[in-house]
Amino acid sequence: MKILVIEDNESVSSMIEMFFAKEGIKGVFIDNGTEGYQAYQKGNWDALIIDWMLPGMDGVTICRKIREEKSTVPIIMLTAKDSESDQVLGLEMGADDYVTKPFSPLALMARIKAVTRRYHSAQPNADENRDVLQTEHFRINRNTREVLLDGEPVTNLTPKEFELLYYFLRHPKQVFTREQLLEQVWSYQFYGDERTVDVHIKRLRKKVGSTNQPFFHTVWGVGYKFDETQIDTNEN
Repeated sequence: MKILVIEDNESVSSMIEMFFAKEGIKGVFIDNGTEGYQAYQKGNWDALIIDWMLPGMDGVTICRKIREEKSTVPIIMLTAKDSESDQVLGLEMGADDYVTKPFSPLALMARIKAVTRRYHSAQPNADENRDVLQTEHFRINRNTREVLLDGEPVTNLTPKEFELLYYFLRHPKQVFTREQLLEQVWSYQFYGDERTVDVHIKRLRKKVGSTNQPFFHTVWGVGYKFDETQIDTNEN
């Protein structure tokens, strides 16, 4: 596995590099945002770890530019910012996950393994129709990562939004807690990151839903469910 780390804190980079060595991961470390973005463009990466605050180009801008290019490479944001609005911004720019400093290297490794496992399991293979789901409104191919909504292509989903949509389509009308969704879609145990799920649900409603048919319904006090037959007008 080859991972690009764009981080200007030498001690953080050294810590990550040490754990990469234990896991057999090849890491390329760059301490400048502009140079890091250029390195991303020149290489093939299994994942990117990007610090929020960087000289040259900040991490959120790098993330946004990568997603504008339609790249689906997994991105984990590192941030010392712990406010909800900052974390939401990172997710809305297309990050698959975020880790707040200071962090446990073991927790970071769990996040890396989760996002890369999901990413590679969804890549095309010889059997392109193996993971095709068809519902009343959706047709989704997990191998080619194609999504059709009422026959029209949806091309602006981030990798994690795609995985979340696929998971819900596989389990229509089933209610999931936020903790369950973190375990099943993000592939790690609950660490108090409920807002991660909330932000992705909110963005999916905007991208594939409407005011009367959000598809993703809040079950108050429990979590969320996907239901194409239920019409709502007051979803949050």
